[in-house]
Amino acid sequence: MENPMTSFFRSLSLHHGYLAAALSCAGLLAMAYYFEYVLYLDPCPLCMLQRLITLMIGIGFLLAFFTRNTGWPLKLSLLFTIGWGVFGIWAADHQLWLQNLPPEDVPACGPSFDYMLDTMPLAELLKVMLHGDGNCAEVSWTLLGKSMPWWTRIAFAVYGLAALFAPWRSSVKRVD
Repeated sequence: MENPMTSFFRSLSLHHGYLAAALSCAGLLAMAYYFEYVLYLDPCPLCMLQRLITLMIGIGFLLAFFTRNTGWPLKLSLLFTIGWGVFGIWAADHQLWLQNLPPEDVPACGPSFDYMLDTMPLAELLKVMLHGDGNCAEVSWTLLGKSMPWWTRIAFAVYGLAALFAPWRSSVKRVD
């Protein structure tokens, strides 16, 4: 007789994986808001960009969940997710690069993101979000000696790889 837990995991489909990935993105966003509003860690422009990317990846997986087994709509939603995952890796790597600059090479700190959102035109705000500023070089939180952008880079890579290999996984015939 098969173990009930093993039976449960065998019953899960790729479709459930899309939903789990979307929910994990929601969890990452909830953690970001916890860091901001409970631990009072102000997000820098690159942190805000990574939040947006996490949201878009979650939307991509949610679209994949709703368009399961529909051919090109599913593939488009997975391609959308892969694109945001690659962009997320770039954004996290850029922040890690800023964090590893010698102190004399770190760009000047800018105003808070909320202030920039209220006062800057959208094009200027996007430029700051993509380039970052001195606030992005600060390491205010670590887990196991790694900063937040290091962990988000891992998450973006996992999401991107999952979306990349999902069509291949669904085309493989299972032999039980």
